[in-house]
Amino acid sequence: MQRRLIGFAVMIVLVLGVPKHAFAHKLVFVVRHGERADAGMTQQADPPLSSAGQARAQKLMTMLADAGVTAIVTTELVRTQQTAQPLAAKLGLTPDVVQHDNVQGVVATLKITHATDVVLVVGHSDTIPAILKAYGKADVTIPDNEYDDLFVIVPATGMVVRLRY
Repeated sequence: MQRRLIGFAVMIVLVLGVPKHAFAHKLVFVVRHGERADAGMTQQADPPLSSAGQARAQKLMTMLADAGVTAIVTTELVRTQQTAQPLAAKLGLTPDVVQHDNVQGVVATLKITHATDVVLVVGHSDTIPAILKAYGKADVTIPDNEYDDLFVIVPATGMVVRLRY
């Protein structure tokens, strides 16, 4: 079902195209990194993914492998890079790395560097709401214990779809 929704969103972009006055990139997938290895323990500064987080990264790769992703953006923190790694490896892509506390830098990277791409962004519970707000989607909250959101942004229409994976 989720692959169909993603396929539907990709189809909308391909059929409608992207108006020149809108953001030029075709589609943006935004996810939070997978589950942290230090969950329930004293929090580490930069923990890796737990086995559940690694399984989620594999699931993300399976879901987006045929979605037309041409660019990936992560933060410098290991958990975002590990979440993106299976898809990046499958597609032969090298993710762009931005600072986790620089949401404006993420949005600028999307609008400038990846102006015509289908992009996966792997972020954090406190940065994803700000990224979505830059695309007109306000009031999104991601609880600390929630890792299964997959936001699909269609910049040409301003549509933002929230899925679970």
